[in-house]
Amino acid sequence: MMAVAAAQKNREMFAIKKSYSIENGYPSRRRSLVDDARFESLVVKQNKQTVLEEARSKANDASLEECIQQAKGDHVPAEQKVELQDEQPSLELPVEDEYVAVDDIETEAPFDTNAEPADDEVPTKNDYGLTEDEIVLSNAASESPEAESAMQRAALVVRLKEGISSLGRILKAIETFHGAVQHVESRQSRIEGVDHDVLIKLEMTRGNLLQLIRSLRQSGSFSSMNLLAENNISVKAPWFPKHASELDNCNHLMTKYEPDLDMNHPGFADKVYRQRRKEIAEIAFAFKYGDPIPHINYTDVEVKTWRSVFRTVQDLAPKHACAEYRAAFQMLQDEQIFVDHRLPQLQEMSDFLRKHTGFSLRPAAGLLTARDFLASLAFRIFQSTQYVRHVNSPYHTPEPDTIHELLGHMPLLADPSFAQFSQEIGLASLGASDDEIEKLSTVYWFTVEFGLCKEHGQVKAYGAGLLSAYGELLHAISDKCEHRAFEPATTAVQPYQDQEYQPIYYVAESFEDAKDKFRRWVSTMSRPFEVRFNPHTERVEILDSVDKLETLVHQMNTEILHLTNAISKLRRPF
Repeated sequence: MMAVAAAQKNREMFAIKKSYSIENGYPSRRRSLVDDARFESLVVKQNKQTVLEEARSKANDASLEECIQQAKGDHVPAEQKVELQDEQPSLELPVEDEYVAVDDIETEAPFDTNAEPADDEVPTKNDYGLTEDEIVLSNAASESPEAESAMQRAALVVRLKEGISSLGRILKAIETFHGAVQHVESRQSRIEGVDHDVLIKLEMTRGNLLQLIRSLRQSGSFSSMNLLAENNISVKAPWFPKHASELDNCNHLMTKYEPDLDMNHPGFADKVYRQRRKEIAEIAFAFKYGDPIPHINYTDVEVKTWRSVFRTVQDLAPKHACAEYRAAFQMLQDEQIFVDHRLPQLQEMSDFLRKHTGFSLRPAAGLLTARDFLASLAFRIFQSTQYVRHVNSPYHTPEPDTIHELLGHMPLLADPSFAQFSQEIGLASLGASDDEIEKLSTVYWFTVEFGLCKEHGQVKAYGAGLLSAYGELLHAISDKCEHRAFEPATTAVQPYQDQEYQPIYYVAESFEDAKDKFRRWVSTMSRPFEVRFNPHTERVEILDSVDKLETLVHQMNTEILHLTNAISKLRRPF
């Protein structure tokens, strides 16, 4: 639990809590997932730079002892100097050796000797050169004396200017700071002016590790020194929810978009509507995992708005919607969930989805950040609003409302193939970089929101933004726009139009074809680990060890055995 709490604090340090509020600079005219992701990336990058500059300034203005709290237990006293520049190496190592193993532990993966230090890892002149990883580590160490003296596994990449003999000085420094070396690997560097690159895996207290890093940086024998990894995962430990209950922790990133903040909103001048929105938002904010979804007593005006849009979609869907949408829409009508005289409640819709695809709903007060919205899909949970658009604008809303969610998204979430495609987008987002979140959001935009597919030689709509907005639906299937084959790599970087109808739409051959292409594209992402969703525990598992993979293979073999037995029985003659 301490690790989870620390990871969440690290996330908050480099994030913003009201990502999409107008007070925070978010353009009021935009309410799309793609712009949300782009805006968040920009602000997070700016905040991160501010944090780094403040920490580096503090490190430059203070001594080493003032920057790092004294470690407890077997801490290295502040007055003990670690001389690296002129000290004779205590361990002689042959220069010609390409690989130097301190023990028999084998490296899981080779380190990249061509990699240049990141922008936030390049120390300036007379600068301690704090990196983002070191700031996160320092913050973790400053939580408490126990946290500072906690053992930390890490990997360092040191670039040697004076040959492999300098490695002895590094190992001596690690010994001085009471560290345990677990693995050493050295290779000739391909960087000009650097003789060797050395990867060192070690374990020591957090406080001593920070002191070691600072000491190594002060030596002229090394071109650079970077803190690389902890247990093969970045020491930043980018937090993302591992269990559906942890979506409760994402509320601090939820926007409280209110009509009274935007003069262009249809409900800006309607005080009754604005108060209604606030009441429904507070209900969503109070929701916790395991709670029943609160029942909303919709007004006659809200039901009237629903009826207008529902009847329009009911007329257009048979001709323009894909077969999967039409089938689910009919099931919802048969079960009396889709009727024109009342709005469906999220709880009854959630029960319907869980029965057909395992998806469920969670109330949302408004727009989530792109990262948190996509993350919920990994657990087969869709974050849905409960408020209704303003009655003066029944066929358009500047942000998602419950009518858009119900008529646009819910029918296809009841289709097994589409539900799996949505979940795979969510799983791909867990632990992804900001740039990759932007690309995933763009793919989501051109598929789940505005996607088209082929059906018996005709183009049909499956995107929620099309199926809940008849104007753009008619535009998308006309000859006034361009249709392109869905390819995630190109779709992910395609600029989109947020002020008018899209000039370009992407057409999938089928949901299965879209999933296959998406999986191949996701495999090229930079995330250093794979994840899977365990439906029995509602938990996302990180596949980062042989033991976990062996367990998964055993489970898969059992499933294959059941399938093989089923095929054998079906082939038996009567």
